This record gives sequence, structure tokens and C-alpha cells, in this order.
Amino acid sequence: MLLGGLRAWGSICLRSFPAFSARNFRHFSSNSGGRKSGSSTVYYVAAAGVLTLGLSYAAVPLYRMFCQAYSYGGTTAVGHDKEKVASMSAVENRVIKIKFNADLGASMRWNFKPQQPEILVKPGETALAFYKARNPTDRPVIGISTYNVIPFEAGQYFNKIQCFCFEEQMLNPNEEVDMPVFFYIDPEFVSDPRMEYVETITLSYTFFEAREGLKLPLPNHQSR
Repeated sequence: MLLGGLRAWGSICLRSFPAFSARNFRHFSSNSGGRKSGSSTVYYVAAAGVLTLGLSYAAVPLYRMFCQAYSYGGTTAVGHDKEKVASMSAVENRVIKIKFNADLGASMRWNFKPQQPEILVKPGETALAFYKARNPTDRPVIGISTYNVIPFEAGQYFNKIQCFCFEEQMLNPNEEVDMPVFFYIDPEFVSDPRMEYVETITLSYTFFEAREGLKLPLPNHQSR
């Protein structure tokens, strides 16, 4: 499950504890008999299996926290500053076109689309957009969505106040729902020289059918 993501987390963990592997393993080997070493090895393998299983179940929330905390791969920054939202002012001389995209995983049978192809937004003002999802099948289907922002560097300035990402959504047969996205572009966007020529930002959602063994895609990394 989520093999690529687990490998990445494993690499981070190993880099965080480099002193353990070689020195402690030699100490462990030199102070253990053959039978004890064999039993201990079984315990370590079993523990590793339990850890892997635990990480598999935790992979979605870990992925969400990591990506949102660092605006990784075009994901938007986690949360928003309520005081900032209440006090910020729109940057009148800068208008950004926000485009909306909708995709489906290979096994997902929903109909899913944005209700508006694009809107114009000024940094520092809030905006509301909607997606529509419908389950045309004869059985209930549970979906879960991921999202990203293009260009990736703009993700740190794209703040969602309300959205439907990373939360399971169940639609009954032939049920249709509207899904709101309430957001704003941080006014600091205009002070970033990398954003000087950015006139269009695309917000893209992908819905997958939530099931055991689901592999949520990791976004491509691009340094900020």
C-alpha cells in the first residue's frame, strides 16, 4: 500500500537516525547467541511488519499533513489565519484567473466536473467556487479526492477556507451533490518575484473510489 510514499517516509526516518543501523546492529550481533539472534530477528521482522501496516493505514493523513504543511507539489497551505482574512484588503491592480479542473481515478465511476470553468480573483479577496459530483451507478460509492495547484510555487499562497479534499464522500445511487471550495489568494502573492508573471492558477481535483489498498498519487516535487 502506498509503496512509494512509504519508501519516502522510510528514507526520512533513516536519515533522522543514522547512528542506529550499523553501530547498534554490530553491538546486537556480538552480544547475542545464534538462537537468541534468530529469535530476535523474527521479532524485528514482525515489528517491521506491524509498523508497515500501521503506516499503510496512516498514509492518507500523513500525506495530507506533510503536503499541506510544506505546500508540497502544489498543495495549498494548511488552514488560514482568521484575523488575516478579516483584515486583509484586495490588491486592486492585480487580477488572477483561477481555472478549475476535475479528473477521476481509473476505477471511479462518478460524474465529476467544476460548475464554472474559471473565475477572476484579486489577491486578498475571498472567492467561492463549486464542483458537482454524481453517482450514476446502482450502488453506493465512497470517494476521496486529492488536489494540487499549478504552478506549484503558487500553492503556498492558495489558501482554502473550506473544501472537500481528503474527506470521504459517499453518494447513493443516482445521488448528486454540489461541493463548495471557499478560498483566497494571500496578498503576499504580489510581493514574490516568482509570481510576477503568473496570471493564471489552475486548481485541479481528482476523485478516487475509496477502497482497501487505494494508492493516492504523490505530487511531483518542485522546489520553492
